[in-house]
Amino acid sequence: MGWKKREQRRRRGAPANFKDEREGAIVEAIESVELKKQDWHIISIGTSNQALDPQGSAGSVSDKMDPKELVNLCETLNPHNKPGRLTIITRMGADNMRLKLPHLIRAVRQAGLIVTWVSDPMHGNTIKAPSGLKTRPVDAIRAELRAFFDVHEQEGSYPGGVHLEMTGQNVTECIGGSKAVTFEDLNSRYHTHCDPRLNASQSLELAFAIAERLRKKRLKSGNDFQR
Repeated sequence: MGWKKREQRRRRGAPANFKDEREGAIVEAIESVELKKQDWHIISIGTSNQALDPQGSAGSVSDKMDPKELVNLCETLNPHNKPGRLTIITRMGADNMRLKLPHLIRAVRQAGLIVTWVSDPMHGNTIKAPSGLKTRPVDAIRAELRAFFDVHEQEGSYPGGVHLEMTGQNVTECIGGSKAVTFEDLNSRYHTHCDPRLNASQSLELAFAIAERLRKKRLKSGNDFQR
C-alpha cells in the first residue's frame, strides 16, 4: 500500500494492521503464526533461545553477545543485507554499554551490515525493592541512555531509537525522577501486571532529555532546521 493510501486510511480513522511476533526465536512459535507465509512487521527475538538452528532462530543483544556472533546472526537473518530489515536492541546497563557496545558497532560496520540500533534501557536496570517488588531506578535508565548516545557519537554511528515501557498514569513503579518516587512509595500505586513502567512525569523527563541531546547534536553539526 502506498503512502497516499495509508494517509487516506489514517484520516478516515481506519485501523492500521500491525503484526508483531514476540517469540520469533522459538521454532514452534514461528510455525504457529506461519511467518513464512505472512509479511510480519516486527519479529522480536528474545534471549531464551540464543543459538541459531537450521530454521534461523536467534538471540538478542545483551552484554553477553560476542561481536562475531552478532555478525553471524545479522548475516543469517538478513542474508541479502536489505535496509530496514534488522533492528538491534541493546539492553545491558550503562557500564556494559560503554564497554561492549563499541565492539559490536565496529564489527557490524566492518562487515558492511545495514542495521538500526535501538536502546532498551529498561530491562537491564530491573532490581528488587526491599518489599520484594520489581522496580527500575530512573537514574540508571537515564545513565544507560546517556551511554547509548555517547558511544554512538564516539563511533560515528547513528542511534536509531529508544524503547521505553511507560504509562500516562501516575503510577509508582519506577523509583526516582523529579518527584522522587521511593521504595516506600511503590505499594501506593503499583498497578503493573508485568514489568515496572515509567509514569507520566518520568516519561516526560526522559523524553525531554533525549530531545535536548538531539538538539545539541543538531546545533553542533550545523543542521539546526529552526534557523
